[in-house]
Amino acid sequence: MDLNLDGRVALVTGGASGIGRACVDAFVSEGARVAILDRSPGGHRLAEAYRDQCADVVFEQADLTDEHDVEHAVRRIVSIHGGIDTVIGCAGISGPVGARVDEIDAGDWEKVMAVNVRGSFLITKHTLGHLQASDVGTIVYLASDSAFVAYEGMAPYSASKGALVMLTKAVTADCPRIRANALCPGIVDTPMSRSDMGHPDGFEGTRLPVIPARQIAHHALFLASPASAPINGTTLVSDFGYLARPALGSLDFAAQGQ
Repeated sequence: MDLNLDGRVALVTGGASGIGRACVDAFVSEGARVAILDRSPGGHRLAEAYRDQCADVVFEQADLTDEHDVEHAVRRIVSIHGGIDTVIGCAGISGPVGARVDEIDAGDWEKVMAVNVRGSFLITKHTLGHLQASDVGTIVYLASDSAFVAYEGMAPYSASKGALVMLTKAVTADCPRIRANALCPGIVDTPMSRSDMGHPDGFEGTRLPVIPARQIAHHALFLASPASAPINGTTLVSDFGYLARPALGSLDFAAQGQ
């Protein structure tokens, strides 16, 4: 399928690792021009590696929680590429994992909200004008199935991802010239999830329902592209159907009728 992304400008936050890195790979493979925005200086080497393969990739180092940083980075990207067609918001942190609500330090809570919510708001605020000027302006936020179900010990993360789902709807209501959607995966195999769940060497043999990062990147490609033009203001849950299943499991009606 031709996704009509050749030559389009995609800004990927958190593009130096994890799902963001997989999204950069995916957009490059479709011929898009990619701008990586990440706080890690390692993004410089990554962009150089892509350019060595003749891909049009640039890097801007920025702290997404700092409005001046975000505004400056967006200006630089636009000065290089002339505009922005899509924003893929992958930057995020999990925060304190395993702590109950009453055990969470307020400062740790605020760090999660600053990166996951404030950062998403700031990149949206400073790219909206450019997205509205594009004939295919789109935003894809990386939320989580944790926006809909609460896992023990993950209150800040779940709350922040729920906020992203509503930010998606708010952007759609405020800005009808662009499309905004949210991806809500379950466990994705990334360095962050490996660390959080205590599997530094990977999830093989754990029997957990784990999704490769590249698969989520393909979902992002579709939502960012004109191929998904009617899809707007919604969420795509990628969790192998677990949200559709009852917590009680099977009620075994057939056995009751015997």
